[in-house]
Order: sequence, then structure tokens, then C-alpha cells
Amino acid sequence: ETRARYDASLPAVPATRYPVKQRLLYSRRQVNRLEEPQLIYLWVDYSPEEGKDKDKTNAPPLNLCLALDRSTSMKGMSMDMVKATAIQILRRLRPQDSLGIVAFSDRAEVIVPAARNAELPRLEARVQMLQTFGGTEIYQGLEAAFNEVLRNYDRSCVNHIVLLTDGRTYGDEQACFELAARAAEKGIGISGLGIGTEWNDEFLDRLAAQTGGSSVYVSQPGEIERLLLEKFENLWQVYAEDITLHFQTPQGISLHYAFRLQPEPGLLTVESPMRLGPLLRDGHLTLLLEFLVEPEATREETVALLDGEAEATMYAYPVPFRLPLRARRPVSATPGMDPPPQEIVHALSRLTLYRMQEQARLEITAGQHQRASKRLQLLASNLVAAGETKLAQTVLLEAERLKHSKRLSGEGEKKIKYGTRALLQSGLES
Repeated sequence: ETRARYDASLPAVPATRYPVKQRLLYSRRQVNRLEEPQLIYLWVDYSPEEGKDKDKTNAPPLNLCLALDRSTSMKGMSMDMVKATAIQILRRLRPQDSLGIVAFSDRAEVIVPAARNAELPRLEARVQMLQTFGGTEIYQGLEAAFNEVLRNYDRSCVNHIVLLTDGRTYGDEQACFELAARAAEKGIGISGLGIGTEWNDEFLDRLAAQTGGSSVYVSQPGEIERLLLEKFENLWQVYAEDITLHFQTPQGISLHYAFRLQPEPGLLTVESPMRLGPLLRDGHLTLLLEFLVEPEATREETVALLDGEAEATMYAYPVPFRLPLRARRPVSATPGMDPPPQEIVHALSRLTLYRMQEQARLEITAGQHQRASKRLQLLASNLVAAGETKLAQTVLLEAERLKHSKRLSGEGEKKIKYGTRALLQSGLES
């Protein structure tokens, strides 16, 4: 009582205000005291603080590099669309923006050196003269693009590499991942656009996830312009960049799965630090985290799922700010009857479809073709129920192909993966 009176006599401590709002939702109000493992989901949402200036003209400067695959397979419409779109991007740059362009095959060449207020007609002519030749060695292009971004590197800028390729790289994957780790340490994001069916989606996913970037499937050359411009438009809309979650979980708790729902759906790494990517001015950065809770963690009255902080860089702030994240749930011996929040229900209903195709791919790799085919048939039924009949037809065709040829087609595999991934974003928008 004496302590309470003393505490009440102290002046009120002003609440810390952050330029980013954080909202947490849990799949259950409480964790059950059980003798077996259980799953609990945490929905984390970041959005710009109300009243903050979201005017695009006050967006941070861009320091970007476009790494273009110029291998022989890009010849024709693909390269024509890439060149035309690169020129559009050059024309849209603001005086404070910097864009470098690197072309690579089995070696890399800087086509447009990263600079501000460069002579536009001369740069456009250099882009127009691009020719295709050679094979695909992605590390050559990534390293050259990384060095171009470093020329004008500034933590207050949006520092990003956009990689565009239609082929697989061989023998240099580990070198690419090591370079991505160096980029992540500096807050340089890497995003990838894969054209056609011959590129390695698992490689591009992992490369992007290391830096908080994203990978996109470009099924036809005609989509290059729309998707590439969409990517750059998102970069122009950045409100807070390079949001990174530093965290730890206690004994008996493991972060089992992490997925970014928006702005660009994609897998996240499950170790700390976790690169979340940027928060856009008129949007949300939303994550869904899956925790496995072991029985030993439910012995106390409260379960600490995660302790950490989200660190972000903003153009208007001289130093990065840190937003605490402490996820706690009470423990009860009596199971709760409250339904999960609708946000989690909707997210899980869509994420389940994506994870079904993930599991089918793992079963194919393990040689369990019949099991994978049945899983794909179940996925198709769920897609029909969700009104996604066109995607369901693709899944059924691949399930039949799998029965006879023991493999999926390159096109079908990517359509299923990125089609179910896109449903996560469309489900949130609806």
C-alpha cells in the first residue's frame, strides 16, 4: 500500500509515440495447459501513424539498381519489353533519385552508372543498344548491382536491387546468398522478377527473403511492363523502409513459420533478425507468425511467445526507431470457447491453400507422387469452393500429369505456387 501511494504521487510518464502503429491479434485468448504441443498464431500489423504526412512528394530518395538478364534466352519480346520499361522508369525519376542499370549474362556490364540528374537521352540510347548473348550467371549481375547501389548509398534513401531473369544460375547460388546477407546488413533490399518457366523460384524466394524483398512470377513477356512498373511504384511509396524484427523466444516456444501477407506476399526467414520489408504510405505491413508451444512452456500462468523490437528507418527521422514487440498469452487449464479474430481466420483460410502446394512439392521431392497427387486434388476442391475455378483447373491438370510423368510442368508448378500466394493479398483486399 505504501508503494502504491508512492507510485501514485509520481508525475505521469508520457506515452512514447511512434511514427508507425502496431497491432497484435492472437488466434486464441489463452494457451491451454496440455501435455502435448499446440499451435498458436500471432497476426502482426504495422501501419503509418494517423496524421503523419503521407504525401508522395515527401517520399525518401530512391537509390536503386536494375539488374537485367541479357542471356540468349531473353532475345526477342522479353528484352524489348525490358528495355522499353527501363526507359519509362528513367523518365519518371525525380531529381533526388538515383538509378543504375546493369546487364549480365556470364559477365556483367554497367549500362547506366548510378547517378542523379544524368543526361537522359544518352542513357536511353545506351539502354536501346542492349543485345543478348551468353548464359546466365546471376552472381555477376548481383555483385555489379550491389556495387552500383553502394556508389550513392545512404541509410535515409530507399536502397534496393531489382533482379530480372528468365534462367537458372549454376554453381554460384551460395555466393549470391552471401552477397544478399551483406546487402541485408546495410538495409539494401533485393527483389526478383522471374520470366517464363526455366528460372529457379526457390532460389529467388530465398534470395529475396534474406533482405525483406519479394519474388514475382512473370508468366508472359507482355506482363513485364506492368509488374516492373508496379514494383518501382511501390518503392516510390515507401513510408518506412527496411523494417527488421529482432526477437527471441523462450524455452519451449519455437517460431515454426512466418509469412508476410502484405504488401507483397512472401515467406519470411524464421530466425532473428527477420527482414520484414518496407511499409508503404497508404498501406499495411502484415505478418502471420505460427508458434509451436511445448507442454513445458505452459507450466506458469503466462506464456511469453516472443520478446523483441521492430527497427525501422525513415527519411524524416535522423536515426532508426525501435518499436517494442512483446507477445504474451495467459495459460488456462480450461479450454476457451472464443472464436479466433476474423483477420486470422481469413488469413489462415488463404494461407492453408498456399501451404498445401508447398507440402505437395515436398512430397514430390521425396518421391511420394501418389500422395502429392491426392493433395493437389484436395487443393483443387478447396479452390473451387473459394471461387478460384481457373486456378483449380490448372491444379487438376498438374495432378493428372503427376500421376503419369512423376513431375509437374515448369509452367504449372509456378502458376500454382504464385497463384495461391496471390490469393493471400486478394483475400485481404476483399
